[in-house]
Amino acid sequence: MVFKAATFHGITLVMDNEHAMRSALECEVANALAVAGGLDASDVTVTAVGQEIRLGGTVATPDEVKRASAVAEAMPGVRLVRNRITVG
Repeated sequence: MVFKAATFHGITLVMDNEHAMRSALECEVANALAVAGGLDASDVTVTAVGQEIRLGGTVATPDEVKRASAVAEAMPGVRLVRNRITVG
């Protein structure tokens, strides 16, 4: 039996750990929003771009918009939060 190095059309495969790290950060922030008091995050979306978190969706009050930003900013690994949540 002959074992060859893993390649794709002669190009060595490189595992992209960036995607896994973004997914983990998104999950951590989304979970924190889900359990945070004073916030109904059921219609809030969380997207990670590097260490930046982008929040979207809708909440019921302006206070919930502020609360969502505060929760996301408090998470380890988050450098910037762009909050595009609307009141609706």
